[in-house]
Amino acid sequence: VATDSARSGLESYISFLALLSISLGVLNLFPIPVLDGGHLVYYLIEMIKGSPVSERAQMLGYQVGLVILVGVMLLAFYNDINRLAAN
Repeated sequence: VATDSARSGLESYISFLALLSISLGVLNLFPIPVLDGGHLVYYLIEMIKGSPVSERAQMLGYQVGLVILVGVMLLAFYNDINRLAAN
């Protein structure tokens, strides 16, 4: 896709890069503890609770978040490989 947009011209390529950057920024705000959105959730819990989230709870959250993130990545790789194999 990047090659096609680069061949279409500079404006098309910059638009593609901007869309990619915005997409990654939105994805980073998902409330998964490993991502920035997860940190915002911890801050929100701290604000509501009045005290920080325990280290143990944070570590458990990071581990679960990492498993979710790796699972989504593996699913994406699997779908890409299947799509390439079908062609």
